[in-house]
Amino acid sequence: MSAHVLAVGEALVDVVHRPDGASEEHPGGSLANVALTLGRLGRDVRLATWLGRDARGDDVRAWLAESRVGLAPGSDGAARTSVAQATLDAAGAATYDFDLEWQVPDSAGATDETLAVHTGSIAAILAPGDADVRRLLAAARDTATVTYDPNARPAIMGDAGAVRPRVEEIVALTDVVKVSDEDLEWLYPGREPLDVARAWQTTGPALVVVTFGGEGATGVTAAGEVTIAAPRVDVVDTVGAGDSFMGALLDWLWGADLLGSARRDALRAIDRAATSRMLARAVAVAAVTVSRAGANPPWPTDLIGPDRVRFAGADRHEPTAPEAPTGTENH
Repeated sequence: MSAHVLAVGEALVDVVHRPDGASEEHPGGSLANVALTLGRLGRDVRLATWLGRDARGDDVRAWLAESRVGLAPGSDGAARTSVAQATLDAAGAATYDFDLEWQVPDSAGATDETLAVHTGSIAAILAPGDADVRRLLAAARDTATVTYDPNARPAIMGDAGAVRPRVEEIVALTDVVKVSDEDLEWLYPGREPLDVARAWQTTGPALVVVTFGGEGATGVTAAGEVTIAAPRVDVVDTVGAGDSFMGALLDWLWGADLLGSARRDALRAIDRAATSRMLARAVAVAAVTVSRAGANPPWPTDLIGPDRVRFAGADRHEPTAPEAPTGTENH
């Protein structure tokens, strides 16, 4: 067993319906997309998920293997592979309807070689697996960095008022949180996203990152706040963009030697210059993902250079590239 990241959550098949009436199937799932991004960026990553031993499950397994993602033992115990119906609007943004079964494989958990455990979205909220996810995270803190992306799915999660305390419970267990402004608007109607991020950061996380679609992202840390603009690209669709952003955060933190429980104090001390480099990497990865169809994050050779960075409270430098903005919405 070598050093690795463990992603815990859904892998499924997206049935994508395009505005022109065409439809197509792609493997996907929020946690699978994060794992895929890490695998393509050269990291050892394992996915604990819940797939069926059926044709769609075979497609998902092959898709993950092509990007060097390992499956945790027991991840093929589902009666069937879950499906998400994704409907794209004229701008390429997706809305979802789910036929989903979720359970944590019995063998899933962090080991001494697990640098980080990442979870989020449906897996952290949907019974019966949600309680097992929270227990896994609490235990993982002894050895690993814990990261979380709420990636809200109102159609399946239910009432925001009921979901909010469960999200806050997980946030308090984590070291790094990535959340979109749209998720925060659903969870906290009428509140400013960065006000929520600041409040969350005081409950436990060293870092809370809020993504703002084509406007970029802001990182909130004890050292202050850093905002970076997104590169401008032609958007095909936003499927998987937020997940690839999250994978890129983990990739950067690994490269900076900031993963693992022994590095928790160093992560808490991250400065604004390091945060800006991390965000630049993440928006560059997300920019590639939205420039092509489906959840198709980049390999290292696909990446563009880092974008200009702007610090909260300092002079701001706007990006100069043309075309439409990227989205950092999640899948």
